[in-house]
Amino acid sequence: MSQEILNLEPKLIWKHFYSLTQIPRPSKKEGKIIDFVKKFGEDLGLETMVDAIGNVIIKKPATAGMEDRKGIILQGHLDMVPQKNSDTNHDFEKDPIDAYVDGDWVTAKGTTLGSDNGMGVAAAMAVLESDNLKHGPIEALFTIDEETGMTGAENLQPGVLDGEILLNMDSEDEGELYIGCAGGVDTNVKFTYQEEDVPTGMVSFKVCVTGLKGGHSGLDIHLGKGNACLILNEVLKDSKNKFESRLASIDAGSLRNAIPREAFANIMIPANNEDDFLEFIKSSHNSFAAKFSATEPSLKISASKCNMPAFVIDATTEANFYDAVAACPNGVIAFDKNMPEVVETSSNLAIIKSMDNTIEIAILTRSAADAERDKAAAAIADVFKNKGAQTAHHGAYPGWKPNVNSPILATMKEVYNQHFGKVPEVKVIHAGLECGILGAIYTNWDMISFGPTIRFPHSPDEKVNIETVGKFWEYLVATLEHAPQN
Repeated sequence: MSQEILNLEPKLIWKHFYSLTQIPRPSKKEGKIIDFVKKFGEDLGLETMVDAIGNVIIKKPATAGMEDRKGIILQGHLDMVPQKNSDTNHDFEKDPIDAYVDGDWVTAKGTTLGSDNGMGVAAAMAVLESDNLKHGPIEALFTIDEETGMTGAENLQPGVLDGEILLNMDSEDEGELYIGCAGGVDTNVKFTYQEEDVPTGMVSFKVCVTGLKGGHSGLDIHLGKGNACLILNEVLKDSKNKFESRLASIDAGSLRNAIPREAFANIMIPANNEDDFLEFIKSSHNSFAAKFSATEPSLKISASKCNMPAFVIDATTEANFYDAVAACPNGVIAFDKNMPEVVETSSNLAIIKSMDNTIEIAILTRSAADAERDKAAAAIADVFKNKGAQTAHHGAYPGWKPNVNSPILATMKEVYNQHFGKVPEVKVIHAGLECGILGAIYTNWDMISFGPTIRFPHSPDEKVNIETVGKFWEYLVATLEHAPQN
């Protein structure tokens, strides 16, 4: 399978992408990939450094005759989202990604592929290694921890980089140029519960919501996908009303920036209601399957008997938890008034987990407008506070304000038209690109984000289109050759 990928064109970029799939690099566990990229730069004889937070910076001088061009920073993030199907045996801290060619796409077996942002990193590595390109001064900035907090970008120090143009290669639709992005903030919620004895005459069931597609909580938030946390909560809430069920534990979702695909709970049902409960689960499945028939054809809601738990969550906390989750704003909150097809503000209820006398919930709110981001996050917090939970916001990061008069935008529109016979679409993206944070540190930078076509990032269905990787590379090379002069 590796040979399939290594034979793809352009070979240089696919070679580097394959090497990235062989190195474990989940967010916050980037030690191996940092060492790998550092050695890569040093082996090329290029100026290479790792800053205090772990970002890798490699500098390559201009080629002959291009010394008068503005310096360009090629930027991508080293980490990847570690998502896998429940039936896939994979350790993201130890195992390589099992990538393979599937028709017109490259994808992975049962896990995320890491094309987000492995394709951008591979492209920068290809530019650094190539000896037949024309370009001005190049600086490659490989950041860490983009997916779980953007701490690499946040901790980049001013004065380290000299270039004036940032090419962020972390967008996912070839032929589109992004000139703005959403900011975001995390809301953490905590319910504290008391342990109560399991009532007599009960049987224990594990309720499962599986088969959802999941996806990127910004890019896919408007697509009508099911949220496993919310679906499970509705089933559990109805079960409590119908059967006086009791909740013992819940484990739903796994990543703050991914639409949750799977959710599980252990509940108690009065033994004399067992048959009716199973019919209720079947009915719930049919109802949700019909509701999401267009977007979630593999949705499954099931229940099976399991071992009796040691305790149940106190009834008051259980009821407050169900009510608050049901009332939590989720999905698209507002579209941009000037660009009605663009999501302005959204939220994603991403994770619910019970342990050690607490139920903890993680929610990511995004908005292109920082004030609207904070307003939405405050409203979400109020929903939970009103039901007795503790809430805290953290990790707020700014959006990236579009500049339609950007010189590099004008250059890249012209270059694309010359090479592909049409003008690329210019857009803003409802995702937290690092450009917002980086641009606040280096305020003089002129920034663009672009990339090949990637589908279903942050999910095991992630795939990258082979043809668009070739176009992306051709476009990048031509852009470097036509970089503006100083």
